[in-house]
Amino acid sequence: MTDDPHARGTVAQGGALLSRAGLAMILLHGRGGSARDMLVLAEHLALPDIACIAPEAAGNSWWPRSFLAPIAANEPGLSSGLAAVGRVAEGLERQGLGRERTVLLGFSQGACLALEYAARSGGVFRAVVGLSGGLVGTADADGPRRDDLYGHAGKCFDYAARLDGVPVFLGCHERDPHIPLARVRETEATFGALGAKVVTQIYPGVGHAVVEEEVRFVRGLLNR
Repeated sequence: MTDDPHARGTVAQGGALLSRAGLAMILLHGRGGSARDMLVLAEHLALPDIACIAPEAAGNSWWPRSFLAPIAANEPGLSSGLAAVGRVAEGLERQGLGRERTVLLGFSQGACLALEYAARSGGVFRAVVGLSGGLVGTADADGPRRDDLYGHAGKCFDYAARLDGVPVFLGCHERDPHIPLARVRETEATFGALGAKVVTQIYPGVGHAVVEEEVRFVRGLLNR
């Protein structure tokens, strides 16, 4: 295994040309998903002036274990994934699409990566969207395994960056088999403490998928 498994990953593009786009969107797929999956999701948003950039993880997974697992268990994938997002963001900035014109959006494992990148790096993103995801955390916390975290121990959320005024949207099912509601609430509180304007939508029942209500909300958010 290399120290940077996602360094040579492909990056797919769709939507508007970068030279003509009003906004850029970095789209991050979930475990077993692909960049193409995220470009299809972007098409459903029906926002033709957005350039879509979707990096793809090596082996279609950003890290091997649950995002709730100890930090070390998901390295070097976690650090490599964060670096991959950073490279895309820096490339967009060089083309005139700074963070104020960049949206971070991810689903599932990709949502966890998008949220973690935003919390660690900070800045004036146009928006950050986590669909069925939560923060990975900066370090492992002392304490027992918790039932409300599906048998995992807690994490520390010690972020130095600021996201003052940045719109953050979190969407998740009430009983998502992979994303505990407790972690969604921890993520909501953490982003609020970082200064973000957080909206959280919890959908009833069991599920782990993007729902039409989320698509409508994100479309409205980016049309403002």
